[in-house]
Amino acid sequence: MTLSTMLPMSAFALAASISPGPVNLVCLSSGTRYPVHQGLIFVTGATLGFLVLFVAVGLGLYSVLAMVPVLKEVLTWAGVAFVFYLSYQLALDDGRLPESEVPKAPGFMSGVFMQWLNPKAWLASASGIGAFTSGSEFNQVIVFAALYLPICWLSLSGWVFAGAFLRRYVHRADILVTINRMLAGMLAASCVYLVIN
Repeated sequence: MTLSTMLPMSAFALAASISPGPVNLVCLSSGTRYPVHQGLIFVTGATLGFLVLFVAVGLGLYSVLAMVPVLKEVLTWAGVAFVFYLSYQLALDDGRLPESEVPKAPGFMSGVFMQWLNPKAWLASASGIGAFTSGSEFNQVIVFAALYLPICWLSLSGWVFAGAFLRRYVHRADILVTINRMLAGMLAASCVYLVIN
């Protein structure tokens, strides 16, 4: 594979990974609520979960879903329900930051499962595989996934650090409640978008 192919693949991976979506918003929220290292555990799970999904789509999983439309529909509605649940939990957050105890942040497996229930991840996988690989070339899929790994991890980590930056400068609970509710509204809006499209 040539550099002239790998550069557009990398640009696609960056655009797909860093653009706002349900996983990115959870990373931002995690940065505002929990220690950075806990957010990075979620990021690692989300990155690896996405890569497994990406390779599976590259090996033909998306074709299977096209042949069994009801399975695709179930995955879509499960994703919508999961994202809506996250937005509801975020909306209920009281904005108070813990002083001593460390609360339980979304973990590694939450990140993995969220990507498999994230329609943005399915779309990025299918469109990336379709645009940059030929279905029969396993090596192309693996190279693309290897490019995606650091780009996705760094992009999602950037959202966690952005949240940590907000946390450092926002100490009033009412401001964090407002931020949490705005993020919850954005997550809920992404659910509505998924349902109508």
